[in-house]
Amino acid sequence: MSYFVPYQDAETEFVEKRSRFIGHVWRVDGEEDARRRIDEARRKYHDARHNCWCYLLREGGAVRYSDDGEPQGTAGQPMLNVFQRRGVCNVCCVVTRYFGGVLLGAGGLTRAYSRAAKDTLDAAGVASVTRWTLWEIPCPYPLLERVQREIAACGGEVSGADYGAAVVLRAAFPAGQAEVFAGRLRQLSGASVSMTPAGEIERPGERVEA
Repeated sequence: MSYFVPYQDAETEFVEKRSRFIGHVWRVDGEEDARRRIDEARRKYHDARHNCWCYLLREGGAVRYSDDGEPQGTAGQPMLNVFQRRGVCNVCCVVTRYFGGVLLGAGGLTRAYSRAAKDTLDAAGVASVTRWTLWEIPCPYPLLERVQREIAACGGEVSGADYGAAVVLRAAFPAGQAEVFAGRLRQLSGASVSMTPAGEIERPGERVEA
């Protein structure tokens, strides 16, 4: 089952009634990674009035947020909602506010922090994460180029190779494509070569629209 993560890190900024809002979005691997990003932002913007944050993690379902001194419910939760509505996880967001002297009110703060999170996620983009299967593929040297072409034609990627009496390719395939390649490999080799499963990974793909 696929899910979304930020495609890349991003930073955006806007001014609302003289308050400066700076948004950051990162893809993170766990709570330690998220906390590190938050601490980095706090140090960088140590002179700001507020550094509000949130993060969502797929593994363990961790969901955390902070209003960092803003009125309760006006910052961290609205930021979090942006990612939940888009189905994005393994994400950390920090929105820094330099107070401009004009009060925005609860509604104004909620809109501003939501906008900062949304703008920054739009800038980062999202990628769909899917499960890939890993394989070891023994290959006689005369068939090497043809096997590599067939791997690519099936949407797979070669991550490495061991060279000996024959070549053993290490390859990854998106869901369902390993079976397609296995049929082509049997045809190429006259059923003399078979591949061995070597595990699974989850990996993000290209930038998509969530």
